Amino acid sequence: MITAAARGIEPLVPRHRQMAPEIRTVGGFAADCLTMELETWPKPGLVSHVDNGSHDDMDADTFRRSAVAIRPYLQSLADAGALGCGMGVLRIIGLEAERAMLEATSGVNTHRGAIFGLGLLCAAAGARAGGLVDPALLLGDVVARLWGASILHGPVLLHSHGSAARRRFHAGGARLEAANGFPSVYRIGLPALRRTTPGTPGDAEAARVEACFALIASVEDTNLLHRGGLDGLRFARRAARRFIGAGGVRAPGWRFSARSIHESFVARRLSPGGSADLLAMSLFVDAHDAPGP
Repeated sequence: MITAAARGIEPLVPRHRQMAPEIRTVGGFAADCLTMELETWPKPGLVSHVDNGSHDDMDADTFRRSAVAIRPYLQSLADAGALGCGMGVLRIIGLEAERAMLEATSGVNTHRGAIFGLGLLCAAAGARAGGLVDPALLLGDVVARLWGASILHGPVLLHSHGSAARRRFHAGGARLEAANGFPSVYRIGLPALRRTTPGTPGDAEAARVEACFALIASVEDTNLLHRGGLDGLRFARRAARRFIGAGGVRAPGWRFSARSIHESFVARRLSPGGSADLLAMSLFVDAHDAPGP
């Protein structure tokens, strides 16, 4: 495998030893957020440690191998952010992460969206911890401020499912989400995570389920558009909104209801992969951005 350093990012390696401790742990925690997303169930149509959801070509072990493979690249993105690198360097590291992912999964796309979104948040965490921006800025605002214009005007993956869905349905997609500072994370995923009362067994997973459903209910998920078209997206949103409207994970028997919705997604082969990526990003931001007043 060609490493990021071998492709012209050598300055990251010697200076890594001088990084502040909080920067050196960013990539590992980001990979842990991917694992926490995987180990959340029921999630409608998505792969988990319990089942494969709507997928025949991947399982939990595929996702675990992928998370391990991209972990060092997520750290490289944090290092690059701390060094003030531009979007060109971040793209090179991201492409290397994709190559490592595909090698680890025998060609299965498990985490391309997460490499993009979570990777940018890692770079933002590095930039903030490295003193390059106001330490009071939210990570999403750091992304928008430092790289927003480059994200919008950079190269597009013409043959990805997300790009095809964006062109067909005129959806905003991950690029617009990132350029705007991840509003779905801050307005939907993060509040849902934080509104679940802590203190009893299973609450951490319940909070993740709540956030996942809240995201599905609101996000224009290009993975859903690719698999089910507008009808699939509308079905998914209605189902998730009913779950949240009935009380979400605070309602009696919520696991039964969530599992029933999960099974209905599987029957229709729907998989809200964009919402899964945003859940992992919400977990990352929850640990790095303090709650507001």
